[in-house]
Amino acid sequence: MNWTTPDPSMRCGHDDEHQTLPHPVTAKARNYRNGETPIHTHPRAQLIYAGSGVMRVETEAGCWVVPPVRGVWIPANTAHRVIMLGPVQMRTLYIRPDAAPDLPGHCCLLEVSPLLRALILALLEEPLAYDRDGRAGQIAALVLSELRFLKLPALHLPMPAEPRLRRLCETLTADPGHPATLETLAEQQATSSRTLARQFQRETGMSFRQWRQQARLVEALGHLAGGMPVALVAARLGYRNASAFTAMFRRTLGVEPRRYFSSPPEAEARP
Repeated sequence: MNWTTPDPSMRCGHDDEHQTLPHPVTAKARNYRNGETPIHTHPRAQLIYAGSGVMRVETEAGCWVVPPVRGVWIPANTAHRVIMLGPVQMRTLYIRPDAAPDLPGHCCLLEVSPLLRALILALLEEPLAYDRDGRAGQIAALVLSELRFLKLPALHLPMPAEPRLRRLCETLTADPGHPATLETLAEQQATSSRTLARQFQRETGMSFRQWRQQARLVEALGHLAGGMPVALVAARLGYRNASAFTAMFRRTLGVEPRRYFSSPPEAEARP
């Protein structure tokens, strides 16, 4: 699939009021048991947030695992796909591009603050075509203000553009335990592993070793979200024991695996 030139049939939402209303911010709630969306775009910028459950968001530039309390910022007209890792309560903000010109021009993972979660729920309780001069308009203004103060955590898996390196990364994304390395790729291509390493660093901003650990972490989050025991996840990813895996997880994300997915209940969220 060519991410850079999505088929026009994959562009969705253009006739959806969430995209066409003059309101600067609209909110949408959808619940999924599982599955994935096709690759598509929106004319508005988008914050994808899980009230509960875990999603994996993929773009040409990389992929992000999105547990509760985090969201993915997607600029307008960016081709993306969302994969549900089990049941998901998806809460989405659609933001008119000119309403938030100082927000990132690239996809990134955001920490969704308790205040923003409350504002999303409050906006969902208002009519879609809300009174922009009334209470809902004030909520929307607060949403735009709060978005500017959100933190950007480091959990992102960038993909290189160079074809050989991208194929290697796609292999490891599909199977993080695969033995492929830059050295084996260099032997196959009759080139220097140091040359590939420099190119990898230049294209992704990470060393290959850092990238590989990140790929394993992203894969681990998917398994943990599905309820797989920590010990089994550690074994699947090649760690010598659960303690070694837990130490890496805590060092990278600041919490133990079993605490990463904790989030406040959203029973009050509109389906």
